[in-house]
Amino acid sequence: MKRFLTLFKIEGKLALRCPDGIIFGVIMPVGILFLIGFIAKDQQAGNSGYTFMQSAFPSLITIGICATAFMGLPTTFSDYRDKKILKHFFVTPVSPRVLLLVETLIAALTAIVSACMISLCAILFFDYHMEGNPFLFLGAYVFVLFSMYGIGMIIAGLSPSLKVTNIICSVVYFPMLFLSGATIPYELFPSPLQHIADILPLTQGIHVLKDVSMGIWNEQTLLAVGILLLIGILGYQIAIRLFRWD
Repeated sequence: MKRFLTLFKIEGKLALRCPDGIIFGVIMPVGILFLIGFIAKDQQAGNSGYTFMQSAFPSLITIGICATAFMGLPTTFSDYRDKKILKHFFVTPVSPRVLLLVETLIAALTAIVSACMISLCAILFFDYHMEGNPFLFLGAYVFVLFSMYGIGMIIAGLSPSLKVTNIICSVVYFPMLFLSGATIPYELFPSPLQHIADILPLTQGIHVLKDVSMGIWNEQTLLAVGILLLIGILGYQIAIRLFRWD
């Protein structure tokens, strides 16, 4: 435990030196929230039966997850590989499991700060009220975070260099950010684009969060939960078993 806490403290200090997570994971979604709130707060989102604000809230809190899972975690580990930092860890008792866990927790803190800021702004400035159970929604949020980090851990564990990681992260991050409904409301997409968006794991995560926030449970929700659970478990297992030190 002492070794874990020491590593967490070191990694936390390094994370504070990189403001990208705060800019893209916290400031950007809060800005989008205000934009949607001022323009289309009470307007109905397509044929969904709920307003743009009700649709935007569960979507925007996934931006912090998206930024940290598909950009922050992979680039951090690849940077460590390029600088030979992981080689130093290799000769210590620290295992890939511990390294991945520490980085996941640090990244999760940024995502949670983002979710808290969006929640406070939605409630205080736009009188947002969740129809579903808030505690169940909190559990769903942690579940989606776990699933998306599983994908990020695969990239973080296997990518050989920072240059390659940046390319992979761009290919994964931007479609997840713009096509999943995290930034642009999913309900505004034409039907063919919605079918494409449904392939993305984050889209399924947002569907789950929207359903839970509205107090809705159906077969589609359960199917999305099953898919995300499988992605999360396989992601972590693959990342740990195939982890590259150099």
